[in-house]
Amino acid sequence: MSLQSKLPDVGTTIFTIMSRLAAEHQAINLSQGFPDFDADPALVLAVSEAMAKGQNQYAPMPGLPELNIAIAQKLNHDYGWMPDPETEITVTAGGTQALYSIIGAMIGQGDEVIVLEPSYDSYIPSVVSFGGIVRTVQLLPPFYKVNWDEVESLITSRTKLIMINTPHNPCGVVLEQADLKRLEEMVIKHGIYLISDEVYEHIIFDGHQHQSVLRYPELYKRSFVVFSFGKSLHVTGWKTGYVIAPSELTTELRKIHQFNVFSVNRPIQHGVAYYLKHHADFAALSSFYQDKRDLFLKLMSGLPLKFLPCYGSYFILADYSSVSSLDDRAFAKQLTIEGGVATIPLSPFYRNGSDEKIIRFCFAKKEDTLIEAAERLNKYFKTR
Repeated sequence: MSLQSKLPDVGTTIFTIMSRLAAEHQAINLSQGFPDFDADPALVLAVSEAMAKGQNQYAPMPGLPELNIAIAQKLNHDYGWMPDPETEITVTAGGTQALYSIIGAMIGQGDEVIVLEPSYDSYIPSVVSFGGIVRTVQLLPPFYKVNWDEVESLITSRTKLIMINTPHNPCGVVLEQADLKRLEEMVIKHGIYLISDEVYEHIIFDGHQHQSVLRYPELYKRSFVVFSFGKSLHVTGWKTGYVIAPSELTTELRKIHQFNVFSVNRPIQHGVAYYLKHHADFAALSSFYQDKRDLFLKLMSGLPLKFLPCYGSYFILADYSSVSSLDDRAFAKQLTIEGGVATIPLSPFYRNGSDEKIIRFCFAKKEDTLIEAAERLNKYFKTR
């Protein structure tokens, strides 16, 4: 019997490729999206104390009750609405596992899912792995606005889900109130469901307000909303997130979640629950990362790159078409090997590999890291 791959077109992710290339050439890694600074020591201490006190066995499948209660209180503070900790909150092993489990719960053979591209690289393979069919709407630079008429034109009797991401990875744009209102009308009108990836909820700039689905009660009734402590607490390696969904949708999610990972790292859940209650200050994240974005743009201002608008997340896109005709993968590799700075090409975020001569930088780095990266890039472009 021969092996038939469920994902024949999927290989090693571009994040792995570029991070490996950065390590091989001692390049500064502005490619993969992780901070190079430490989390709050109080958070690390809370987790280590939980380990020392013997909190090292399986956690309850939906999440520790004290963490789920803390999450509910956080959301009530942030969005003025408090989900039921027992029936509407599920702690997951990061945002990607959350998305995979949601899609597994909702999508069967031939069901259609509308995805806005460029999109986070796990969306489409997850849908395909469960037999779903992907319909894409391409967002266009520099503002990557959603044409909701085009989205609605793709809805058929087979459409089950729409997937959105705000603040957006990789584009750094955010959805506005008008977008959510139109989406709400569409979802209700056609009787479909929504996945809202909001892992960068607190990283939003220039006075914009994060338009969470949780602000729209009628839309929430047909939605799964995904969040990540990895992004908001600077601990991406802990792979801890959560999903908020109405009880009937949560029931279906947990049927897949329990056979996927069953439960999430117990001492980390204890530590995060304690930290949320005693230390967390998510309101400070916007200014913290806006300062990093502004510093990054100031440092890079002399480069022959055109930086696109960035209103959220810790990523920013740059158009390099004025300095090179190389495709984006080749240019990113050249920049890593010869320039000593690793970035991510934008084409892997499209199913068809669309090459717009754009690369993505991650600015969730120490000031010294960003300064050194700017010095290397200035030196590189001066020799071109």
